Amino acid sequence: MKNKTYKIEGMTCAACSSAVERAFRKVEGAEQVNVNLATEKMSIQFDEEKVSEEDIFKTVERAGYKAVPLTKNSTLKIEGMTCASCVKAVERSVGKVPGIESASVNLATEKLSAAYDPDKVSISDIKKAVDKAGYKAIEEEATVDEDRIKKEKEIKNLWHRFIISTVFTVPLIIVAMGPMLGMPLPKFMSPNHNPLTFGLIQLILTIPVLIEGRKFFKVGFKALIMRSPNMDSLISIGSSAAVLYGIFAITQIAAGKHHYAHDMYFESAATILTLITLGKYLESVTKGKTSEAIKKLMGLAPKTAVVIRDNVEASIPIDEVEVGDIVVVKPGEKLPVDGEIIEGTTSIDEAMLTGESIPVEKSPGSKVIGASINKNGFIKYKATKVGKDTALAQIIKLVEEAQGSKAPIAKMADIISGYFVPVVISLAIISSLVWFFVGKGTIFSLTIFISVLVIACPCALGLATPTAIMVGTGKGAEYGVLIKSGGALETAHKVNTIVFDKTGTITEGKPKVTDIISEALDKEELLLLAASAEKGSEHPLGEAILKAAEDKKLQLKNTESFNAITGKGIEVIIEGKSILLGNKKLMIERNLNISNLEEASNKLASEGKTPMFIAVNNALEGIIAVADTMKPSSKKAVERLHAMGIEVAMITGDNKRTAEAIAKQVGIDVVLSEVLPEDKANEIKKLQSQGKKVAMVGDGINDAPALAQAEVGIAIGSGTDVAIESADIVLMRSDIMDVVTAIELSNKTIKNIKQNLFWAFGYNTLGIPIAMGIWYAFGGPLMNPMLAALAMSFSSVSVLLNALRLKTFKPAV
Repeated sequence: MKNKTYKIEGMTCAACSSAVERAFRKVEGAEQVNVNLATEKMSIQFDEEKVSEEDIFKTVERAGYKAVPLTKNSTLKIEGMTCASCVKAVERSVGKVPGIESASVNLATEKLSAAYDPDKVSISDIKKAVDKAGYKAIEEEATVDEDRIKKEKEIKNLWHRFIISTVFTVPLIIVAMGPMLGMPLPKFMSPNHNPLTFGLIQLILTIPVLIEGRKFFKVGFKALIMRSPNMDSLISIGSSAAVLYGIFAITQIAAGKHHYAHDMYFESAATILTLITLGKYLESVTKGKTSEAIKKLMGLAPKTAVVIRDNVEASIPIDEVEVGDIVVVKPGEKLPVDGEIIEGTTSIDEAMLTGESIPVEKSPGSKVIGASINKNGFIKYKATKVGKDTALAQIIKLVEEAQGSKAPIAKMADIISGYFVPVVISLAIISSLVWFFVGKGTIFSLTIFISVLVIACPCALGLATPTAIMVGTGKGAEYGVLIKSGGALETAHKVNTIVFDKTGTITEGKPKVTDIISEALDKEELLLLAASAEKGSEHPLGEAILKAAEDKKLQLKNTESFNAITGKGIEVIIEGKSILLGNKKLMIERNLNISNLEEASNKLASEGKTPMFIAVNNALEGIIAVADTMKPSSKKAVERLHAMGIEVAMITGDNKRTAEAIAKQVGIDVVLSEVLPEDKANEIKKLQSQGKKVAMVGDGINDAPALAQAEVGIAIGSGTDVAIESADIVLMRSDIMDVVTAIELSNKTIKNIKQNLFWAFGYNTLGIPIAMGIWYAFGGPLMNPMLAALAMSFSSVSVLLNALRLKTFKPAV
């Protein structure tokens, strides 16, 4: 018997789950079938000899639904990659493994993200496929410190290789080029007096450089054998050709053909390897800087926590903190995990997680985030989320996933880089043969061959997109803007319409009493009667009136009876007086004359406020107006979006007059009022049908379908988990100025990617024809292979340095 779990698509209610279970009752060999509607998963126990996976798919399909195998996602570190061709080779090799659904390799992070069926594929199978491609896969278990140590070791190793190579290359160049530049050499090594010694000294000086650069040959030739040539293949073919020709020249000198002493290329081979090693060193240093954001985030959490166990304070490793533990934090210390304060008041600096520069006041009942800094008070709090569930861990996971993802713009570079190296090798062979047959001789043709191979740079192509995405998403996290994928980052810059949910997004989502208009009673007396009446109500407007009375420290009166009138208001008896509190409809229904206050009521409504009439013993006494107050930054954010040429819409369930009043205050272009929660996604569809690229900003469960429907869904971080799950971008603060930051960051990142791609394509488009001798054919100079190596190294480093410019990004406001 085999147990397996599938995702079932298309279910909407309990009848659906029953239908799927019922369909399997007729299938012989299907023993236990349980369908969970909440998780949309089906677990099935079946006899493999009687039931195949194909039968399971068909049975679910016959029931009217779709079964999808549950996939597992794993990230592996890939060692040995040097360019975009390596990426292609790993993706191709892993993609061929049965059970692999997708395999994506990021050259900048050197990571493979694989989605696979765990029943068909194991991690060891993926590792074998990577090994087969000529690289090494390591499971992501290393801590940030180990990872940093490994990176530093690699950088140190490259610097060591470069220094040793330089020590031997410099004298080699002096020996090889000296006679040509008029620099006399001692007689025992002079090409005219001792050509064989002259050749052998060059070979001896070249060997240590070849040994230091052996990794290029090892990786390059292995990739060639696997029919997935990469950048190392180009370097190893070019430098090998130069060395082999030099050895051939030495044998010819030994045979008495002394003119070959002027036809050796050892210095080119050594210089190429030395310069490429320098390029790799600079690349590693700059590449390390692109992932600094994630390292900063990982370094935020303290390593230990002080908890109370058995009435004793104990310092324990952060990994041992459990949900429910009471954590003690002193002023100036970092909070180890997420929780809720049970004792003490303080202000907490959450800037590193939310980008909020002003410390937030906290008291018993307040939620706190791990890794934030306790500024001035001694607090005790109950741990509610630990380990992988903390806000910091979730942020790190989101940023890592985003940094590992590919933007659609990267597809073009991926396709080109897959064909790039074979095309370059072909061009090198063709151009060298053409020059040989037009009578330019072996040395000239060899120069062309090596130059073409060495100047070509698939590295720049492979690094152009992922490095910019890494820096961009990292920079976003720094300002409390979590971008969940490269695709979202790219799509955001195309947005021309942004739809804001009103409550909790443009407004605070917490109604407040704004006006009290009284006929005869004192205003405080009117508020006291209204608050006492609302004591038994759970309506948000009632809660606002109660809060206003609390703030004024009014002592509420006891109610003798309470009657809620649905959609209109309430009727209460307080100290023998009949109190009626509600809307205009209720007053008219009870035949109360509202003419004295009707004008004031209409004025309040036109200002986006909700007027509530209050009558005592059938006499109208006044109006209490309640409004959901505007967030201070809403108007400024809308102005900034308008300046960027973006149309702004607001979607709400409010009546048209209130909605338009709020829209007018903020400067919104389009008002979508009286929209039921379930219709929000349809309103987004209508805007999309007009050819608009729409971003939706919301914070509630009822916003989730609309967030998913929009091209870009933006969830306010204080919102629900469902909204955050459905969104492409999450704003850690409840400040819509961060929507502006997200769009600005997207614009800057995509601009940077385009610059990188332009440089990478432009460099190769210009460099390869020059190396082929086309410029020389029209009277220009011939490219030296050493210059080609220098140019090639510079192209990768320039792309990385350009991506690093994004680190200077600051939100406009």
